[in-house]
Amino acid sequence: MSEGGRVGSGGSGGASSAEEPWPVRVVSQKVGAWIAKLGWVWVDGQVAQISRRPGASTVFLTLRDPSADLSLTVTTNRDVLDSGAPELREGARVVLHAKPEFYAARGTLSLRADEIRQVGLGELLARLEKLKKLLAAEGLFDRARKRRLPFLPGRIGLITGRASAAERDVLTNTRRRWPAVEFRTVNVAVQGPSAVPQIVDALKVLDADPSIDVIIIARGGGGIEDLLPFSDEALCRAVFGCRTPVVSAIGHETDAPLIDYVADVRASTPTDAAKRVVPDLTEEVRLIGQARHRLERAVRNLVDRETHRLDGLRSRPVLARPQVMVEHRATELAALRQRAGRCLEHRLAAAEDDLRHTLARLRALSPAATLDRGYAIVQRADGHVVRAAAEVGKGDPLRVRLADGELAATVDG
Repeated sequence: MSEGGRVGSGGSGGASSAEEPWPVRVVSQKVGAWIAKLGWVWVDGQVAQISRRPGASTVFLTLRDPSADLSLTVTTNRDVLDSGAPELREGARVVLHAKPEFYAARGTLSLRADEIRQVGLGELLARLEKLKKLLAAEGLFDRARKRRLPFLPGRIGLITGRASAAERDVLTNTRRRWPAVEFRTVNVAVQGPSAVPQIVDALKVLDADPSIDVIIIARGGGGIEDLLPFSDEALCRAVFGCRTPVVSAIGHETDAPLIDYVADVRASTPTDAAKRVVPDLTEEVRLIGQARHRLERAVRNLVDRETHRLDGLRSRPVLARPQVMVEHRATELAALRQRAGRCLEHRLAAAEDDLRHTLARLRALSPAATLDRGYAIVQRADGHVVRAAAEVGKGDPLRVRLADGELAATVDG
């Protein structure tokens, strides 16, 4: 098959194979055809570079995504640029109507724009407000998830512009308050198309450093357009995902980029960030002195109070003359002994009387008492007491007991 036939089969949608591969030009043609199907689109981006060649009618732009490290080349007519955005500068936000084109000769993709609009301040604010509501609905501004800053961080991560006033303010004021504080500073672009990717990368580096206890993102004041990178969605989500507490110190008191709502602590200025991150050594020394003074006063009051209590205890008779207590107990013991003796004597006397009365009653009821009055007891030989004459017969031996002695007798009738 001829080369032209392969091109024709490729153009008709025939599949390529190892035996019948497509030439580079066919692949380029197919890529260009697929890209052309996209048609005209509206594109939002930030101007990273403008190239106006003298005498040329074509203007080249480099359009960058504010949230990612991506860019595309845009070509347009000078008249289109002058009519839509005559004072367009690098860093500006634009919306353009363009068609993607694939240049087969160079194998590059670009956009050909027929309309360019520079985004105005009102439209920017409307977009920021819409993004603010979206992030708030997702919980990125929730106060419950904000972390408290450490009382005294061992090392502070600082993200700011190189040799900027914000960097100088943070370092100077922080070290003035606590001279021993340590910093790890990462200098980044704080405005322009490369600001967001650099700040996000710096956040990842500092958040991964275990020695960093808190991260400060600082920038001086500026217009709304200058502070736009700090309202970028990708940066806000990166701050939200940090494990290390983040302090936002962007602009002045009146500036409020979206990163302020996501950060754990919002500082009105870089100087305010220094005051919030580390304590004032002079103030802490003063507070420690006051605490020591209060502690010493409390200890003295406690010692004085206990001394007075001990003096009161020592002045009591029981401690002033300890033998008084022994003497008192001895007196009580002697009284108890006397009372016990009297009780015992009374009980013995009562018992003796009871015994005497019992003995008298016993004697009164005893048979011996009856015998003493002249009576006798007659018993048979078997010891049976004879109570009737019929109980004995003639010739029966009897025993007669008297009060004093006994008699032997025989019944004779």
